[in-house]
Amino acid sequence: MKKLIAGFAAALCLVTSAVASGDGGVPWDKFPKEKVTDMAALQRGAKLFVNYCLNCHAAAFMRYNRMRDIGLTEEQIKANLVFASEKVGDTMKVSIDPKEAKDWFGANPPDLTVIARSRAGSQGSGADYLYTYLRGFYRDETRPTGWNNTVFPAVGMPHVLWELQGEQRLGEGHKLELAKPGTMNAKEYDEAIGDLVAYLQWMGEPGQTQRQRLGVWVLAFLAIFFVLAWRLNSTFWKDVK
Repeated sequence: MKKLIAGFAAALCLVTSAVASGDGGVPWDKFPKEKVTDMAALQRGAKLFVNYCLNCHAAAFMRYNRMRDIGLTEEQIKANLVFASEKVGDTMKVSIDPKEAKDWFGANPPDLTVIARSRAGSQGSGADYLYTYLRGFYRDETRPTGWNNTVFPAVGMPHVLWELQGEQRLGEGHKLELAKPGTMNAKEYDEAIGDLVAYLQWMGEPGQTQRQRLGVWVLAFLAIFFVLAWRLNSTFWKDVK
């Protein structure tokens, strides 16, 4: 129940952040993009997404069974990632009533299917933004939720992952300092957030890895074809003066 309430509050933040946050503030850290092709990282990210994000935020353009593309079997998906009455072939929706959500938060919780693609800015990719944002929460008793964020000042979202990271405080020079440890150390938490963001990026375009791999083969084919065409053209015209 506590996780569900925290998830409801998180919805308000992402609604606001999707339209109000800019490229200002602290520099964005670079997301470890190699994780997007790491199947184990994507699987861990999917688990975090389902447990911490999917309480309120749908991914209505993604089906659970599409996670077979990241190495999970249908049995694993059904046993570990599908809850309540959903089926493996269903889209990743939530049960929040849109009218009630609007009454509670002022707007419906945004869909996260393409959140990593929509947050790109002058400082970097959408994945860079999310990677920095999810690691930038700190305690702020002046805020209604008790939390603030270095990337998005006056954020409305509570830190739903605080049990993993612990509690940070804003120290001198606006540097974050760990005031209370969580279940993970700093390195482990950064790795977990990298996994989560990798999944969010993959979810925005599940076929991106296959597309990039196919693109390499297409370029190689065109290069070989160019050489053959050039040699054939030389042969045809060698006796023409």
